[in-house]
Amino acid sequence: MKTHQVFGIQSDVVDASYIDRGALDSEFRTLVDRGQMHIAIRGASKCGKSWLRKKVLDNPIVVQCRLSYTTTDVYRDALAALGVRLEVDRTVTSKLGGKVGGSVEGGFALFAKASASTEGTYGNDTSTKEAVVGRNVTDLRFISDTIRESGRKLVIEDFHYLPITEQQKFAFDLKTLWDYKTLVVVVGVWIDDNMLITLNSDLADRIEELPVTWSEAELKQVFTKGCAALSIRPTDAVSTQLAEIAYQSVGLLQKLALRYLDELKIYDAAPSGMEIELDNVDKISDAAMHTAEQLNQLYQSFAKRVCEGVRQRKNATGIYAHALKVIMEATDGELLAGIPAKDIYRKAHAAEPRVQLPNLRSVLAKFAALQVDQDGRSLVLAYDGQNEKISLVDRQLLLYRRFATVKWPWEDLIAEVGGSADAYD
Repeated sequence: MKTHQVFGIQSDVVDASYIDRGALDSEFRTLVDRGQMHIAIRGASKCGKSWLRKKVLDNPIVVQCRLSYTTTDVYRDALAALGVRLEVDRTVTSKLGGKVGGSVEGGFALFAKASASTEGTYGNDTSTKEAVVGRNVTDLRFISDTIRESGRKLVIEDFHYLPITEQQKFAFDLKTLWDYKTLVVVVGVWIDDNMLITLNSDLADRIEELPVTWSEAELKQVFTKGCAALSIRPTDAVSTQLAEIAYQSVGLLQKLALRYLDELKIYDAAPSGMEIELDNVDKISDAAMHTAEQLNQLYQSFAKRVCEGVRQRKNATGIYAHALKVIMEATDGELLAGIPAKDIYRKAHAAEPRVQLPNLRSVLAKFAALQVDQDGRSLVLAYDGQNEKISLVDRQLLLYRRFATVKWPWEDLIAEVGGSADAYD
């Protein structure tokens, strides 16, 4: 067996280094089998949320959210996965309109079944099969019926990428979907408990939240289990240090473990009947520095997008620069817990009295749009407008700050826009 077959970032579940953290698999499976509630899986980036749902769910309908997505885009992608086309008539309202059709034979079969109980007409006498969808709640009824007829579970991945207004809309749609007996699994990054219930209190008895978090002891179990599959026996000092610098991220631990073995020139399992002992703690720092260097492009691109976004604004503002400086200079604990906007304001205002709290709130609400790439992905830090808190989406940033030598551009940006009379409006 090769080391890269056990450790490293992989899309498929690797049983050799997978542990059922806190019996979460069985808890998730019980909720799915019970079929009474929506399920929300929350946790930081690369904490194993996707592996958890892949371990339990068989052939779900998976919708990957992007920053610019709306609830309509979510439904369109879900139906497309079933071979049903939703051509959306976009209007200023939040209601659906347009045409629905079956783009493949299987999709039309689902379409026809769902349409039988939904307002509208359809036909199968031409190659184009379509139905008119009413501009009311029957739209959601049709979508619900189609998903339920498929016999597959709908999974919404990266829910945190949806704008807060769309999250709120979807939270209210979840109540209606529950009424229609269509249950959804929502996967995303948020810090506070039961965020979806905060968005819609009617979900209190209709959704169960499963937090995916890792202790250092559990991360050590992942590493030692994977090593055992390779006939490798690490010392406790090695396991402890790897778990500590993984910052509660099982994905980061997987990446560090593979790099650590690479540093030791270990690429294969020990020969049959033999065991390799790992006791070289010094190589862990080498592995961490190499991993941090590999992340350099990611975080420099993040910094560049933020700075260019500010510079390209008609009225560039120094509030972003001061806010980012405070955020990036926060401790690991503060970033892991989430930083309240008032704490950011207090430190930014002390450095620059022209920074005012209402203006700070306004720019933080636009913060995500400056970070993401052209595909609407690569979010590093997110702003929770409900709780007015900045949260860390990508915990690899903590490793990068610790082991990489980098100059952030906030000071240059402050100097560039700080002299403008309206720089803090």
